[in-house]
Amino acid sequence: MALKSSSADGRTRSSIQIFIVVGLCCFFYILGAWQRSGFGKADNLAMEITKSTGDCNIIPNLNFETHHGGDAGSSDDSDSKPKTFQPCHSRFTDYTPCQDQKRAMTFPRENMIYRERHCPPQEEKLHCLIPAPQGYVTPFPWPKSRDYVPFANAPYKSLTVEKAIQNWVQYEGNVFRFPGGGTQFPQGADKYIDQLASVLPFTNGTVRTALDTGCGVASLGAYLWSRNVITMSFAPRDSHEAQVQFALERGVPAVIGVFGSVKLPYPSKAFDMAHCSRCLIPWGANGKSHFISRHCLSFLLSLFFLLTDGMYLMEVDRVLRPGGYWVLSGPPINWKNNYKSWQRPKEELQEEQRKIEETAKLLCWDKKYEKGEMAIWQKRVNADSCRARQDDSRATLCKSADVDDVWYKKMEACITPYSDSGSSDELAGGALKVFPERLYAIPPRVASGSIPGVSVETYQDYNNEWKKHVNAYKKINKLIDSGRYRNIMDMNAGLGGFAAALESPKLWVMNVVPTIAEKSTLGVIYERGLIGIYHDW
Repeated sequence: MALKSSSADGRTRSSIQIFIVVGLCCFFYILGAWQRSGFGKADNLAMEITKSTGDCNIIPNLNFETHHGGDAGSSDDSDSKPKTFQPCHSRFTDYTPCQDQKRAMTFPRENMIYRERHCPPQEEKLHCLIPAPQGYVTPFPWPKSRDYVPFANAPYKSLTVEKAIQNWVQYEGNVFRFPGGGTQFPQGADKYIDQLASVLPFTNGTVRTALDTGCGVASLGAYLWSRNVITMSFAPRDSHEAQVQFALERGVPAVIGVFGSVKLPYPSKAFDMAHCSRCLIPWGANGKSHFISRHCLSFLLSLFFLLTDGMYLMEVDRVLRPGGYWVLSGPPINWKNNYKSWQRPKEELQEEQRKIEETAKLLCWDKKYEKGEMAIWQKRVNADSCRARQDDSRATLCKSADVDDVWYKKMEACITPYSDSGSSDELAGGALKVFPERLYAIPPRVASGSIPGVSVETYQDYNNEWKKHVNAYKKINKLIDSGRYRNIMDMNAGLGGFAAALESPKLWVMNVVPTIAEKSTLGVIYERGLIGIYHDW
């Protein structure tokens, strides 16, 4: 009897176990099906936000929709097939459509035209996917990425040899290491920035946006980040192979660009600081000999420089905010002590610095500092502080009605006039709060009504909506602001609401304002302490 009872109990326990296992299987099957349906907690949250906020276009007259042109034609969706693009050949790994080296060499070399942006005609455009370099891996998270880049991600060693003694970049095993050096600061960018900080107001948030011309591998911008300064670095695509790619792999804002024949793709009054450290830009007329010797240009190039004295400094003045700073380190500063080591005639260097000083005075820049090989000028705050220029026949003011209309516009040897100011000590165009208060303070362009259809109220509503959207994004994608994403692009940035809501030391946003957008809003983005660029998608 005991044996039978034990057997019955065993069958009962087995039945219960089977029942439990079957129940769990059914539960997890139903749970999995529910999750695959796309209706999780985050999705419900997003749907609620969408329902509660209604129309995302808070500002009816500001079109933030995509702006691609062309007639798509009519088609029957039931018969259409999705278009697929195959990978390009591996030789196109380093291909940049509008900076193709073969095409560049067909353009004139005077005024660096061949280094400017030249896009292929329609029949030459690629219709394939650019492949990543073989062995490409996920970049290191910031701040490690500032100092290390996997070799496979940018497999170019030339700078490790060419700039070895200047500490730009070193090759170590399967990674590149960036010691933070530069041509003008081989001992490291931090010490160089300490010297700048003795003059420039980094610590209180006054200097937030910077432009670094001829940036190399963007070590200045990389180290300014810790001072809460965001830097737009640019350099041409030239013999210094992949310098901008190195910058982006490091997680530092950078674009391919050059001082040439067209205006820079930034609005007026964009930057609190502009910087040149041995950037080889001929700021003075007598920069011709140095520039030609380094680049083997023709006599026509030297003639061009003679005819356009100070034009590049005038373009710096256009993008520099009233009260902003221009930093020049390297030749010709302190030429008396350095002309031998620079291997340049002292008469030439003396004349080059004279021309720079002369143009700076014409622009109403005051020299604030000169020590060693560094000089710093500050732009005056308004037209009232620059009355002496009105009687100078050399001071030709630009006539353009829209100083932000710069896309593919020829650079001019003229001075961008100051915006109106209410009093002699008021900042032209309006004062900015220090950063981070600046991020959500009312930008002067909005407060003055310069952006049609955008009032203070609609601007505030716009920002509130973007805060809601970004909060929803973060609940759906937990990796946002975790360090996984460093370089982010907003392809139609509007007033910069997305970037402002994402603001974090772990990431940065390149705000792109399409050149065919109904309103030019990039100036507002810079007034918020963010960075961006005009582009023609």
